Amino acid sequence: MASQLQGYDPETQQDMPSQYDTGMQPPGPSGGLLQNLKSSMQINLDIFREPRGVMRIIHFVFSLFAIISICSYDNEVTFSVKCPPPAPANVVKFPYDYPFKLDHLSRQVACTHPADRYLTLYGDFSSDAEFFVAVGVLSLLGAAAAATGYALYEAKYQSNPLIPLADFGGTALLALLWLSASAAWANGLSGIKHSTDPGILMRTVQCAKDDFCTTVTTGSFSGLNTSVILGFLNFFLWTADLWFVYKETPWFKMRQQPLDQQIN
Repeated sequence: MASQLQGYDPETQQDMPSQYDTGMQPPGPSGGLLQNLKSSMQINLDIFREPRGVMRIIHFVFSLFAIISICSYDNEVTFSVKCPPPAPANVVKFPYDYPFKLDHLSRQVACTHPADRYLTLYGDFSSDAEFFVAVGVLSLLGAAAAATGYALYEAKYQSNPLIPLADFGGTALLALLWLSASAAWANGLSGIKHSTDPGILMRTVQCAKDDFCTTVTTGSFSGLNTSVILGFLNFFLWTADLWFVYKETPWFKMRQQPLDQQIN
């Protein structure tokens, strides 16, 4: 041990250069990932000339239309009622819109006491409507994120096989969600039409007693019918896009390699 220490001179001993001495920047906890994203960013708008990029724009537009068609809808049910003389006849209106909680609507018919009555509607269809809108918003965000990724990180998309697989899985999930949401909302719309049907309302106790209601009218459901059609159309569009995304996955490319070898 003494022989090993005889040649040691602490003044002449040099420390190993650190990363600060060599000019290297210390790695940060998130700087590496952020720097990698910045370095791989490359704007490529040619992707929107291909079906994969065009379909994302179509997804965004039709998802927006589906949301607008249901959230901008409003309608009303009108009851024409008669009160005991000398009170005049009354017209009672029930305006309703998204999220279609019809059972939260109640109106008092101002007849002479004690003949005052309350008219109500039945049914809460908010869960179906809100599920439909939630899927629409999720599709908007998904389509925008995918389009942005195609335009800025297409090289990364092509070099990393996991990214196309994630893209394919997300597309398949949104297609399934659109099918579920459209079916649920179609059932909810059927319930709204049933709850506001004039013939059914005229037979309820609140209307039928003493022939209290003379007429019941309701507006058009064309806007909500359009929303259901747009929902199933979105399901079709996301399902159709699966083929274009599948062509970018390793599954498709591995199947193409034996065919290319046979041709060559």
